[in-house]
Amino acid sequence: MANILAIVGRPNVGKSTLFNRLVERKQAIMDNESGVTRDRHYGYGEWNGKSFTVIDTGGYVEGSDDIFEGAIRTQVKEALEEASAILFMVDCDAGLHGLDKDFANVVREIKKPVFLAANKADNQEKSLVANEFYALGLDADIFPIASASGSGTGDLLDAVSKHFEEESPQQDDIPRIAILGRPNVGKSSFVNALLGKERSIVTDIAGTTRDAINSRYNQFGKDFILTDTAGIRRKAKVKEDIEFYSVLRAIQALQDSDVCIVMIDAQTGIESQDMNIIGLAHKYKKGIVLMVNKWDLVTKETKTAEEYRKVFEEKLGPMSYAPMIFTSVLNKQRIMQTLEMALEVYENRTRKISTSKLNEIIGEEIKNYPPPAVRGQYIKIKYITQLPTQTPTFAFFCNFPQYIKEPYQRYLTNKIRSHFEFKGVPVKVVFRKK
Repeated sequence: MANILAIVGRPNVGKSTLFNRLVERKQAIMDNESGVTRDRHYGYGEWNGKSFTVIDTGGYVEGSDDIFEGAIRTQVKEALEEASAILFMVDCDAGLHGLDKDFANVVREIKKPVFLAANKADNQEKSLVANEFYALGLDADIFPIASASGSGTGDLLDAVSKHFEEESPQQDDIPRIAILGRPNVGKSSFVNALLGKERSIVTDIAGTTRDAINSRYNQFGKDFILTDTAGIRRKAKVKEDIEFYSVLRAIQALQDSDVCIVMIDAQTGIESQDMNIIGLAHKYKKGIVLMVNKWDLVTKETKTAEEYRKVFEEKLGPMSYAPMIFTSVLNKQRIMQTLEMALEVYENRTRKISTSKLNEIIGEEIKNYPPPAVRGQYIKIKYITQLPTQTPTFAFFCNFPQYIKEPYQRYLTNKIRSHFEFKGVPVKVVFRKK
C-alpha cells in the first residue's frame, strides 16, 4: 500500500461523503449527526491510471474527555502515520472553526504533502469563503469542492495523484474472513487480539463499531483479510438510522466473505438472533465457524463443553456441520485455534473431489442403500460429479430425479461429509436427468 491518502478533519465536514465518492461505492455510513465514523476505514480508488488506498477517519476533537473522541484521536494519528498524502477537510458553510486551528497544529507536525479541501463550496459565493482557510498557515493549496455532487474533486485528485507512484496496491485473491455476531460479544476485541494492536475501538457500550472494518493479517505464514462488523440486532430493536446502516454493512461484509466466524456469548448461549446470523451465512453458502466467547465466565463442571455442544447441535439442526470452539478473547484462550479453523474451513470450501473417486466411494454407498422406489418406479443413480461452483455442489445423474425425496438427499449429503473433508462448509446436492 504505497499510495495512501488519509482524509482527516474535525467532525461533520463531509469526510465520509468524499470517501464514498473516491472509492465509488457507499462503503462508509453518512449522517448529519456528527461523530458517525469512529474507526479507520479503508477503500480503494483510482485516478489518472494510478490506484491508491483511501482512509476515512473520525472527526478530530482536541482536549475532549469523551471516551469515543479520545479513541478517535488515536485512530486519526495512526492514519496520519500510515498516509503518503494528507487531505485536510474543512467546511465552507461554517467557515474557519477553532477545531480546524487545533487540528492544523497536529497536521503541521507531520512532514507529508497536505491538501486542503474546502468542502460544501456549492456555489461561487461559498468558493470565495475558502480563501479564509489560508489563515491556518499550512503550506498547502486550497481546493474548493462539493463532495456530495463531486464538483472540484477532479482538480483535487489531479494534484494529489502527482504524489503517488505508478505502482498499484495489490489486491490479491486472498481469503476474506468476516467476524459476525450480536452487539457486545467481543468481535472488536478479537480482531485487536489477533492483530496485536488497537485496530478497532473497544468499549463496554453496545454498538461501538459502526462500519465494517477491513484489516489485512499477514503473519506466521498466513495471509487474509479480516473484517470486523457491527453487532446485528433484530429489526424490531433497531431504532436509529445509523444502526440500520451498520447492520446493512455487516450483512454486506457477510456476502463479500469466504468464511464467517459467528461469535456467540457463552453466558447467554445460542439465541434466536445467533440462529438468524448463522442461517444467513448458510443461505449465502459461506464457510461457518462458531466461536463461543467469554467461556472463562461460565461455571464449569466435568462435561460442560459437551453439554453446550449438544444443546447447540439440537438448535442448529441441518446447520450443525459448523465446528465450534470455546474461547476467551480477554485471556487470549484458543483465539489462534479459531483462526486456524477458519482457514481450514476456507480450504474445505475450495476443495475439489475427482469424479472417479466420487463414483467409487459414494457409488458404493448408493449400492448399499439405494433410493426408495416411487409409484413402482426404481430410481437408478448412474453417475456423480462435482460441479465447478464456488462452494461444494455435487450433481447426481439418474432416471427419475423428480422422485428423490429430501431424507435421501440428506443421506447423500451426510455420506459426502463422512468420506470427504467438508467441515464447516454447506454442501449442496442436485439431481439431473441422465
